[in-house]
Amino acid sequence: MKRVFIAGLLGLFAFSAYAEDMSCSAAAVEKKLAGAAKTSFMKKCERDTQTRCETAAAEKKLAGAAKTSFTKKCVRDGVGAN
Repeated sequence: MKRVFIAGLLGLFAFSAYAEDMSCSAAAVEKKLAGAAKTSFMKKCERDTQTRCETAAAEKKLAGAAKTSFTKKCVRDGVGAN
C-alpha cells in the first residue's frame, strides 16, 4: 500500500514538473486556444513566468546585469516561440 501511495506521489510531482517546464506557447497549442482566449492566456502566462523568473533570480542573489540577463533568458525560455 505504501509503495502505491509513494508511486502516485512521484507521478504527481513528475507531471507538475512537466507542466511547469512547458512553454506558454506550447500550453496554448495543447489547449487549442485561439483569438482572444489565446491572447488572454499568453498575457497571464507571461506575467506568471516573469514573476517566477524574478523570484529565481532573487534566490540566486543575482544583481545588475547578471539579474537582467538571467531574467530575460528565463522569460524567453518560459514563453516560447509564438
